[in-house]
Amino acid sequence: MWFYLGKETNTVHEIISKEPATGRVLWRGPIGTIEPTVQKARLALKAWSKTTLEERIHILERFAEIVQEKADIFGDIIARETGKPFWEARTEAQIVASKVAISIAAYKDRTSTQNLPAITPDIKSTVRYKPHGVLVVLGPFNFPAHLPNGHIIPAILAGNVVIFKPSEKTPASGEFLVQCYHEAAVPPDVVQLVIGGRKEGEILSQHKDIDGLLFTGSSHGGVALSRIFAETPGRILALEMGGNNPLIIWDTQDIEAAAAIAVQSAYLSAGQRCTCARRLIIREDKAEPIIQAICQLIDRLIIDQPYAEPKPFMGCVIDNEAADHIEKAYKDRLEKGGKVIRPLQRIDPEKPFLTPALIDMTQSTDRPDEEIFGPVLQIIRVNNFDAAIEEANNTRFGLSAALIDDNEEHFVRFWEEAKAGIINWNRPTNGAPSTAPFGGIGLSGNHRPSAYFAADYCSYPVTSTESGKADTQITVGLK
Repeated sequence: MWFYLGKETNTVHEIISKEPATGRVLWRGPIGTIEPTVQKARLALKAWSKTTLEERIHILERFAEIVQEKADIFGDIIARETGKPFWEARTEAQIVASKVAISIAAYKDRTSTQNLPAITPDIKSTVRYKPHGVLVVLGPFNFPAHLPNGHIIPAILAGNVVIFKPSEKTPASGEFLVQCYHEAAVPPDVVQLVIGGRKEGEILSQHKDIDGLLFTGSSHGGVALSRIFAETPGRILALEMGGNNPLIIWDTQDIEAAAAIAVQSAYLSAGQRCTCARRLIIREDKAEPIIQAICQLIDRLIIDQPYAEPKPFMGCVIDNEAADHIEKAYKDRLEKGGKVIRPLQRIDPEKPFLTPALIDMTQSTDRPDEEIFGPVLQIIRVNNFDAAIEEANNTRFGLSAALIDDNEEHFVRFWEEAKAGIINWNRPTNGAPSTAPFGGIGLSGNHRPSAYFAADYCSYPVTSTESGKADTQITVGLK
């Protein structure tokens, strides 16, 4: 959260992070200084890029051990700073640790040296990979450790140095993550923390001495970064930007399982996952039993603070500003003809706890193609499978899509025609393995998938033709 000093100048001197579930101050710290940070990164690059892969692996494996040892502490910070249940936050800390082994495997798989067929017995061809250099990582608030870590680990493994600016809403989680790197013997200037907000992100993205930027966040932020980077095509830009994700429930005998998939897809993490389902597309003649089953589950969901007992399914959203924005989007849908099935309610007017909302938007002729980053699911009824696929693709986004259907032929067709980077069958929209690429098309990404494929954008291939001696003659065209 922002903390402003001086109404006249509106200058931000420090950032304060409050626990959204309680309102208590968790963390406070000054805005970072960018110029010396960038220069220290540039000076650290040469030595770090020349370390051996084995040295970097050894250091990162120690990082994984440290995070595992501190999983409870790390999970506590994440839970209190984001408001998500402790069980979910601790899982995030464990994923941070497991990212190391996955990234090592990915690096060796996708960027290892390749010896190509020899041109002649004396001339060989080789492809090797080089780091880009100084990379900026801009992190989101919803997974303040896991998502930036998914950029940072493969980046420094490849020999880059990183400047990490966490979301201004989750600086404590970002700081703890960086402390774990340094404790594992990652040199302080190889991974540096910059505390700041939008202004600091813009300055970093435009700095002449960075070689690329790795971003997870909103489509508005990604589009703005694309404009900045348009004039410097030599710098790498990797974007992951969320989606207006469709979930189709079509022909299924297990209504209860379908309802569970829908609820998990829409409301896990209080709807604050980029892969959460935003649109539920169902066939008109089988809609009512499915809607009823979903409503029964919604009514049973526990929404509470991170350490509540019994354990909550979901907590609050990140802050009151976000809750206000979600409420505004919800009311806008109602004004556009949405029919309330389960309302979005503010449990406490002083805190950002929201109940899961379910709206039928079938009769609306104006359905905004926007991502509501919270617990709001919009139902759209259709009469045939052609219309279901057409409606699923009726978006500028393209991150995740899922089909619940007992008919495999339907899934084959859905996979062929759905426009998304993640296409699931009888699984939630927000399920994706770390051993696979993660990313989307359209407003969801710029063809730089992360997770296992992050190795691809953290280095670049260099082709060499090589001979032990200079032995070439010009045999044509000489006088």
